[in-house]
Amino acid sequence: MLDDQPSTYLQYLPTPYQGDAFLGRFLRIFESILGPIEETIDGVANYFDPHLTPIETLPWLASWIGVELDENWSVAQRRELLVEAADLLRRQGTRQALREHLRLYVGQPPLIVENFSGLRLGQDGVLGVNSRLGALEPHTIGVTVVTDHDVDEQVLRGIIEAQKPSHVAYTLEVYRIDASPPDPDVEGQSDPSSPTEPGAVEFEFEFESEKDLAPQESV
Repeated sequence: MLDDQPSTYLQYLPTPYQGDAFLGRFLRIFESILGPIEETIDGVANYFDPHLTPIETLPWLASWIGVELDENWSVAQRRELLVEAADLLRRQGTRQALREHLRLYVGQPPLIVENFSGLRLGQDGVLGVNSRLGALEPHTIGVTVVTDHDVDEQVLRGIIEAQKPSHVAYTLEVYRIDASPPDPDVEGQSDPSSPTEPGAVEFEFEFESEKDLAPQESV
């Protein structure tokens, strides 16, 4: 507020007093004290928004919904976890919640196979990553994290422990991929001396329908 500007509180006084210069200067004393408090109250909703709340209030906001933030996560990851926390808590103990919680930390969803120690058709079986001969293992999940950057295994295990049912055992594998798979359209055209840029890895699953698998009658 400028030194010669009267207090904005004058507008709340009866009309005969609104033009009083002395009152305008006098009310500036109170406005200088109450003004910052009013601004804080006006912006109080921002403290409940995970994207806008100050960093130091993130643990306080997390305590409202029983979430314990890990300091090993980046600030952006902690904010995103708080956004999804309520939904994760509703689905806690399910495969979907575990997959989403790990995705928030790693950056892409993991591969999860339930009740089997190797490849299981119909779930996250990826050739060359987690496909191998296995055996039936009830109440067990196999989690394979595919990433192109460093991740903390202790953080991964903490997420799995928090999301899995208490009676379920698990195995964890971290599959590190430092480069994108070669593009078949340009394979052989690139310069061998130039390094391959790291990139995200995507997996696509295609399953034949029962109609396609049914035997065809001979003509």
